[in-house]
Amino acid sequence: MSAEMQVFLLPDLGEGLTEAELVNWLVAVGDEIRVDQPIAEVETAKSMVEVPSPYAGIVAVLHGEAGQTLDVGKPLISVAPVGAAVAAEPAVADEAGPAEVVSEAPAASAAAEAYRTEEKAGSGNVLIGYGTSGGGEARRTRPRKAPASATHVAPAPDFAELSLSRTRIPGKLSAVISPLVRKMARDHGVSLDAVPGSGESGLILRRDIEAAIGRATRETAPVEVPGLKAPAVVEPAAGIQDVRTGLSIASRTPVRGVRKAVAANMTRSRSEIPEATVWVDVDATALLEMRAELKKRDPHGAPGLLAFIARFVTAGLKKFPELNTRFVTAEDTAGGEMQEIIAFDGINLGFAAQTDRGLVVPSVRNAHLLNARELDVEIRRLTTIAREGKATPTELGSGTFTLNNYGVFGVDGSAAIINYPEVAMLGVGRIIDKPWVVDGQLAVRKVTELTLAFDHRVCDGETAAGFLRYVADAIENPGTVLADL
Repeated sequence: MSAEMQVFLLPDLGEGLTEAELVNWLVAVGDEIRVDQPIAEVETAKSMVEVPSPYAGIVAVLHGEAGQTLDVGKPLISVAPVGAAVAAEPAVADEAGPAEVVSEAPAASAAAEAYRTEEKAGSGNVLIGYGTSGGGEARRTRPRKAPASATHVAPAPDFAELSLSRTRIPGKLSAVISPLVRKMARDHGVSLDAVPGSGESGLILRRDIEAAIGRATRETAPVEVPGLKAPAVVEPAAGIQDVRTGLSIASRTPVRGVRKAVAANMTRSRSEIPEATVWVDVDATALLEMRAELKKRDPHGAPGLLAFIARFVTAGLKKFPELNTRFVTAEDTAGGEMQEIIAFDGINLGFAAQTDRGLVVPSVRNAHLLNARELDVEIRRLTTIAREGKATPTELGSGTFTLNNYGVFGVDGSAAIINYPEVAMLGVGRIIDKPWVVDGQLAVRKVTELTLAFDHRVCDGETAAGFLRYVADAIENPGTVLADL
């Protein structure tokens, strides 16, 4: 008797991400698993993700240990058919010799061919960045004779000879390739039967599920999730002396996950963007009074201050669209350098959110179409899932402009670093009592500071100052502006 072991390769979990940190295994060698069962928690540069298995069977090999960084496209788990003998201890691929894989059964050849055809269709947006390999067809090898005593699945298959099946079970046709697409639909209560697929031959892609979710109510039921783990493991380094300072090194903390992504993004922003900053003090008394009045009428439905400011920002960006662009450099047809400013038909408003895993920037998609109440609902929803580590790469990486409320940390202003590849960021400081001249008389007012960092390549100071002044005037006279909106 012979058996085929299926190897699941770590997929692209977020539009071009090349690696992920294995946080925790949810299964062990010898466990029997089902299709779509979560098998591991991994942390990417954008979010924490539970990875479900596209296969059912017995766990034969776990290709990695908790805390290890795995490359996309490398083996994550090997699954043997139910009934096959597996080693009692986890096997390490590098320590065992390669094993051959049996040929596919003729009965499944038609379905498997259809599977390979879909795989070659290209990745695009097949889910939380599940992409396809784009490589050639899977090859078959001759089966190895098994010992007469028992069927044994070798712990380390020859990965070059395996069918690179990332997202679908060969032999089972469906409108969805990726188990993560199915999981996204299931988690949001979306019926796949009602979702038209935009991919080749009606294939349902991630963007189709996201569109269906967007059509549904924005209010989502709270999901109970386990506590988030620390973003990095602090390794003790007692007894080691730093050459430069002469002091003992207390610890070494690996830079990875969200912190690694933030560091790379900040460095690129500072090195590529010639930024300038303008700021202004603003009397926010009228806005606070207006919100207090709304809260009296509707204690639970009044939008927060950030939602009002977000609405003023989207209105300001319509008047000063240069700040809602992207500056790109590409190669022209002659092989030289070509620079462009790309403008967008719409606004995805990002906002900075501090989480246990680090600073992330979820974005409200098509924020220009939402009023203050709708913005408030979406900001609260995105803040919750970002802090739970459940925000999707699309929710964390699609902004066109960022609003940063660092006033919650008790500071007035900041020389902010622009969220690359955006071209501007508006910061809001704390609101405090300050002396202010009103109609020629000194009074105590609620004052905040607005700070705008902008890319000087896309506009001059007049544009930046005009946008900043528009938002400041809206905060000082919210009734008048909201009436126009």
